[in-house]
Amino acid sequence: MHPFRLFLPLSLSLLLSVSASAPAHAATSTRPNIVFILADDLGYMDIGANNPHTFYETPNIDALAKRGLRFTQGYTACCVCSPTRGSIMTGKYPPRFGITDFIPGMRPGKLLSAPNADHLPLAETTLAEALRDGGYATFFAGKWHLGGGEFSPNAQGFGPGLTSGEGTKGNTQFWYPKSSSPPPDPRDDPKTTDRIADAAVAFIDTHSDKPFFAYLPFLAPHTPIAARADLVAKYEKKKLSAPPDAWGRERARDVRLVQNHAPYAAMLEQFDTGLGRVFAALEKNGLTDRTIVVFMSDNGGLSTSEGHPTSNLPLRGGKGWPYEGGTRVAWIVSAPGITQPGTTCDTPVISTDHYPTLLELAGLPARPAQHRDGLSFVPALRGQRTPRRAPLYWHYPHYGNQGGAPHGAIRDGDWKLIEWFEDGALELYHIPQDISENTNLAAQHPDKVAALRTKLVAWRQDVGALMPTPNPDYDPNARPEPAAAKKNAKKKSP
Repeated sequence: MHPFRLFLPLSLSLLLSVSASAPAHAATSTRPNIVFILADDLGYMDIGANNPHTFYETPNIDALAKRGLRFTQGYTACCVCSPTRGSIMTGKYPPRFGITDFIPGMRPGKLLSAPNADHLPLAETTLAEALRDGGYATFFAGKWHLGGGEFSPNAQGFGPGLTSGEGTKGNTQFWYPKSSSPPPDPRDDPKTTDRIADAAVAFIDTHSDKPFFAYLPFLAPHTPIAARADLVAKYEKKKLSAPPDAWGRERARDVRLVQNHAPYAAMLEQFDTGLGRVFAALEKNGLTDRTIVVFMSDNGGLSTSEGHPTSNLPLRGGKGWPYEGGTRVAWIVSAPGITQPGTTCDTPVISTDHYPTLLELAGLPARPAQHRDGLSFVPALRGQRTPRRAPLYWHYPHYGNQGGAPHGAIRDGDWKLIEWFEDGALELYHIPQDISENTNLAAQHPDKVAALRTKLVAWRQDVGALMPTPNPDYDPNARPEPAAAKKNAKKKSP
């Protein structure tokens, strides 16, 4: 007998026994539901479960961590949004499907950015399509950012019938189910948080008899910073007893070192409250014990531009940077009967891993040709020791709105190497002993640098990674672009 089966709720216990011997369609009634929550630009240190001293209030996210397993080394496949979203949907590293920057991206500098696709290819079998093929109803509301028109979520395993909201010109980002009810007043719901939660609750209420995959990519807490006035007032009062602003530097950019941004905190509270409503809908419908909930962000917190709303300390940098603050994110999985409540795991995982993991949890066949860069972390969810995994890789051949420059990176065991493409500079960090990446050990460990860079170059060749090229119009004497203002920044970043 499977050692964990004695502790499983009946529905998941039946899943393990039935799916092992029956065709996929035969066990649909016993498959677990899946709710996948994706925050937008949420910092690792923004939630109470990761940071008891956070300025923000996230009781529902923290309660989820108490019900499930919290990964302390969960990474996104990119330091910005679209590539990470694509990695979740495909189980592949971003260079394989051609999206290595936010869409549209393409900011020039000393180098010209590598080409960046403006949509996820339809040839990819998305996670939603794989689950739908296995008998799941699928749901989407929020930020897609992987293509509009014929490349919308309607064509990638969600819908039909999703309608678009405003977004990047020629490539609508936001999609919602049709509804007879008017959307909430923008003054009360500036990030459409309540609209997404309303739609999710309605879906859950009408799909309690069939397994479902609900993908909820919220817009919060991405810029532009916008929140309800009453919540902003609450945190402006709280800010009076918080530490004052403090600033550091990351290359040419100011970087926030303190969490005390009242509008950001207000936006995050409304987001957390929306999640609470979704969790309450699962409970009301008797689905909590047979629903897997996944929570993560699409990249690290924004700390170096566009208002600098949060601090990621002790992690260095933030969104748009190769440091831990840019790619290490809040990552929680609650799988009733599988995860032991209130536990943590320090095994590194990356966003490509969700695809094979969720297929395994759903009792569906793996698709190794599709999720070729993903590794199921089901053993970690069960509390089992996991073997040393292959290195993690990153490729960002672009200039970020947040001040970062084209780079690549590899995390192999305890070591992390960053390569800057402009000048070939190399940085080496021993992460367990230097989580803040303050001490570059490249000069002390040339053999380690050479070995890691060899792996990084070989990986780029394997995935077909495109590289930036010299910019013939670059003027080194031109006045450098100023850093974004600390407050009231107007520039937007997808």
